Amino acid sequence: MLLKIKSLTVFLFSLTLILTACNVDAQQLPGFDTNLEKRSIDLNELIDGGPGKDGIPSIDNPKFVSQEEASQWLQGQEPVISLEVNGEARAYPIQILMWHEIANDELGGVPVSVTFCPLCYSAIVFDRRHDGEVLEFGVSGFLRKSDMIMYDRKTESLWQQFSGEALVGDYTGDLLTILPSQLISFEQFRETHPDAPVLSRETGHRRNYGQNPYAGYDDINNSPFLLDEEVPGEISPMEKVVGVRTEQEMKGYTYSITSEQRVLHDEVGGKPIVIFHLDGMASAMDNRTIHRSRDDGATGVFSPLLDGEKLEFEYRNGEIRDKNTNSTWNISGRAVSGPLKGKQLETMLYGDYFAFAWLVFYPETNMMK
Repeated sequence: MLLKIKSLTVFLFSLTLILTACNVDAQQLPGFDTNLEKRSIDLNELIDGGPGKDGIPSIDNPKFVSQEEASQWLQGQEPVISLEVNGEARAYPIQILMWHEIANDELGGVPVSVTFCPLCYSAIVFDRRHDGEVLEFGVSGFLRKSDMIMYDRKTESLWQQFSGEALVGDYTGDLLTILPSQLISFEQFRETHPDAPVLSRETGHRRNYGQNPYAGYDDINNSPFLLDEEVPGEISPMEKVVGVRTEQEMKGYTYSITSEQRVLHDEVGGKPIVIFHLDGMASAMDNRTIHRSRDDGATGVFSPLLDGEKLEFEYRNGEIRDKNTNSTWNISGRAVSGPLKGKQLETMLYGDYFAFAWLVFYPETNMMK
């Protein structure tokens, strides 16, 4: 597959991947004690990305710091994964997860895996409870459809990060539960959760936190790394999209439409949704120094139903307001002024991804562009 290279950094990185990557031997998984008798894919669909098993180390005993301490090294516009479970919230900076891809944690009494695949721009949080066990996940070193393959340390089954489905091993065919989360800026997180802690740089590993090893990859004219599949649809594979997941329907929306409209009402899986898109968050994959990257903005997808009433939202004078009460809302779906101040909308299951990833995993999706 030909790559459209936009920078020397991207060229060197892609060359390294191409030279080290190879399809996995169909008879074995070197270094893994995995039940190969159970699998839903051919092993040659897996590509050895180079680092090997745990070559990208997961964070298994995460430490946290205050927002004030984090602000010494984390800029306001930098992206973080915002996660709230049972009333407890934490921020997981992408500048850290860029180098680890998985953080095994417990929040609000729920064991979670907070994951980020840079190649797909996919930040996804999973409930680690499965089949009566609490699983711990690591980075396998394999890719499939350019997406990270995780493995659990109990059975060493292999799991697709983008879908949460086990592909090889004892858990083949099982699905992890995806939890609602949001990719927003550190400043936006602080506005909604002023007292919530932030994942610390004290990971037990030395990495160039704050630097982006994939500099220039986030360019709409590039092509995905190590992707053999044809990408369906007529949009650029590297355009960012908002992907909404329901049991009945998967639906996507390009940043072209969400950044233009700022507020978008729709229905997915028979349920009403509203999408917000506001400026203020840097892309994680643009500049070599993350906080200097272009502002792509942040998105939020919510149910517009609140206390039995359906709210109608609009973007006016740089703010999001509901027409019902003229209250002002932030990117996290919280009313920050007006009669509804303090009220919180329900966050839907959604994410921000490169279009190719959404489309190769959900090729029949309805895409608004």
